[in-house]
Amino acid sequence: MGIALADAAAEYGAIVDLVLGPVNVKPASPSINVTNVTNAASMAKACISLFPGCDIAILSAAVADFTPVVVKDRKIKKSKEELQLKLKLKPTTDIAAALGKMKRSGQFLAGFALETDNELENAMKKLVAKNLDIIVLNSLKEEGAGFGYDTNKITLIDRNNIIDKFELKSKEEAAKDILNKIVSMIQ
Repeated sequence: MGIALADAAAEYGAIVDLVLGPVNVKPASPSINVTNVTNAASMAKACISLFPGCDIAILSAAVADFTPVVVKDRKIKKSKEELQLKLKLKPTTDIAAALGKMKRSGQFLAGFALETDNELENAMKKLVAKNLDIIVLNSLKEEGAGFGYDTNKITLIDRNNIIDKFELKSKEEAAKDILNKIVSMIQ
């Protein structure tokens, strides 16, 4: 969705900065300024750095909530002996919450919620807790939506608790629905 949103925003005439994790797809528009990142920490750093200079930020990445405390730079080899590994995790920076705290008057902040249970309720809580203006709810329960598809089925919830549900459509069309809602809210 991030690339579809960036391309759609560029089509609308916006100056677009895209913070992009490791993906096989690239934006179609050559006018998009791409900052490549490789992990949640580098994504947080880039977003926090770019945010003060933007009018609208749309956070569509599915960033991991946790990361390993210790990262090995070499392969852990198999052995004949039983190996007991303990995986210790620590929370990653909550980018949406960090930007929500930084948000100045006149900035617009949109986030995404990928929920599996109590979807609408959890998305609405996230909207308020992270100081978002709008949240895009994705469901893993919807066939053809979310990861690994060229389509998505979204529900938009704005800060006034207005809920707009959309049918399954291409990610490019869904991106335009999101941008049209944002434009209607800032005008």
